[in-house]
Amino acid sequence: MLFAVEDIGIACVLSYPEFIQLMDDDLVCLLGLTLLVDPRCRTFFPDVEISQLTLSLYLMARCQMKRHYPVWLITYVLDLIKVARRKHKHDLTLNRLLLNLTERKVLEYISEDSRV
Repeated sequence: MLFAVEDIGIACVLSYPEFIQLMDDDLVCLLGLTLLVDPRCRTFFPDVEISQLTLSLYLMARCQMKRHYPVWLITYVLDLIKVARRKHKHDLTLNRLLLNLTERKVLEYISEDSRV
């Protein structure tokens, strides 16, 4: 996961099995489910890449939520996810899924905060 590769001008992070212990639970589950559901990911190497942009957005959102940043600041991540989706419109499985997971986590955090 810590090895960067340039792919059409976009830096990617490879999700090697050796780095699974360094990932958080949600990322490990997402990677595992992807490999189970989409057998193509087991053999087609680029399908197990995550762009640095996508991974950075996920980590930024998770850190902000754990540090209890104000909701207005965390909602900025939703705008960045839209930009990332446009930038990676023909992207691979893990990027799309991780962006969806990040968006869902942020929306869940916002809805919980509004209930309090």
